[in-house]
Order: sequence, then C-alpha cells, then structure tokens
Amino acid sequence: MTHAERVTRAAGSNFYYAFRLLGREKREAIYALYGFCRVVDDCVDEPDGEGVAGLDRWVGEIARCYEGRPTTQLGQDLAQALTRFPIPREALIEIVEGCRMDLSHTRYATYAELEVYCRRVASAVGLASIEVFGYTRAETREFAVQLGLAMQLTNILRDIAPDAARGRLYLPLEDLARFGVTEEEVQRPSATGAARRPEVSRLLAFEAERAQAHFEAARRALPAADRRAMTSALVMAEIYRALLAELGRRGYPVGGSRVSLSGARKAGIALRVLISAALGA
Repeated sequence: MTHAERVTRAAGSNFYYAFRLLGREKREAIYALYGFCRVVDDCVDEPDGEGVAGLDRWVGEIARCYEGRPTTQLGQDLAQALTRFPIPREALIEIVEGCRMDLSHTRYATYAELEVYCRRVASAVGLASIEVFGYTRAETREFAVQLGLAMQLTNILRDIAPDAARGRLYLPLEDLARFGVTEEEVQRPSATGAARRPEVSRLLAFEAERAQAHFEAARRALPAADRRAMTSALVMAEIYRALLAELGRRGYPVGGSRVSLSGARKAGIALRVLISAALGA
C-alpha cells in the first residue's frame, strides 16, 4: 500500500469507494492526487499546518515532482503518477492557491467571488482527475468543472459550523442580505430548522438548489462517449447528491454530528452506478 493510499483510507473519504473501482495504476495515481489535496488543505486547516510556509514548500515540491526529483514520500507517489498520466501542473498549483485563499479570505461578498475559490479547490481537482480516468471529448472538462462546484457547495452547506469555528463563512454575503439573515443566525447551532427563523431555512435551501443546479450542469455536460471512463466520477457525484439530499431531509442542520452516509449506503450507490454503466444507461 502506498503512502497516498494510507492517507486516503485514514481520512474515511467519500472518494474511497469511487477510487476502488479503478485499475491499479489509475487507483494509485488518484490516491496520490487525493493525498496531495489533503496535505495542502491541512496546511491551512490544522494547527501544525505551517500556513504560507507549508503551501510554499508544496509549490516547490510540485516543481520537483515534474522534474522527477521529489523529496517527500507523498511527492514520490505523485511523481510516479505524473510519469503515467498527463496531470496538468497548473491544476495542482490552482489547488494550492485555492487553499492559500483560506489564509486571507474569511468572507465572500458575492457568489462570483466564491466561485473562484471553488474552482480552485474543487474544479481543479476534477480537471486533474479526469486526466487519470481518461476521456476523449473536450466537453468532459466542463463536466469536471461543474461537478467540482457542486461537490464543494455541498461541503460548504454541510460544514457551516466547523468553518465558523475557524472564523470562516463561505455562504455569499449577498445571499444573506437577500434573505435578511445575519452571520450569527446562520452559524448558530441548530439540529433542525424548527429552532430558527424560516428565512434561515430558506437561505440554506437556496444554497442547496445552487449546488443541485451544478450537479445538473455536470450531468448535461458529460458526453455519452466518456460516461464509462467517468464511472468513478459518477459514483462521487451520486454520493454527494445523496449527501445533499440527506442534508435537506434533516433540515440543513448546523452543528452537532457531521452529516454523512453510511458505508453500506455509499457501497450501494457505487453498485447502482456500476450496473448503470454496464447497461449503458
């Protein structure tokens, strides 16, 4: 087992079930990419992450990976992936720069501003991943972009409380103003919508609808010719769509236990996508 796979398994990621569908070389490359995303995210989210210094060190390690002389164990896994798949350097740099935004941006005035962040920390991951999955049509890049936006918006809706603990609010301030909601209201712990003003619930439902619109845009963008190659991505999409639906079913809770899907449910979703792919549906 590579260092990158151990990182992925330890994280208990929703992605793990999708990655297991890949052949060995693709799976190892995706583990390396995911491990890279985790470590740069930890630079800004963990107490020992070292912030700017940690991110700068990984910018240097990216360059060394492309030159074939990495200095870290994870870098070695990533460099090996780069010898097999055309993962663009700019995608990896975008991921780092997206994480760097977390050190200077704690609020986003508009959705347009937030979308820049989401494209860096999520859509760039998708654009790197499809180079591993393999694709034949240019439209599949738009699928990756839209799916990244949808998944990141789902994460934002789920993680309002832990983000608030780090001093961050990712819901656009223009949306709060539109619904007449204050920052304190939307970040106040509430297990269900019953303990909050209806305006707060409407705001959170609006954000969920935005995420759903990006899921739909991703579905429309994916050409039939690349559906089989994108099976792992489709598993991720369906797991996150189910997570978004579960958030809605629970009334978009803030605080308390983090909303997640059981392993059995995620495995069932993966099986359904596999069957659909086999049938060409």
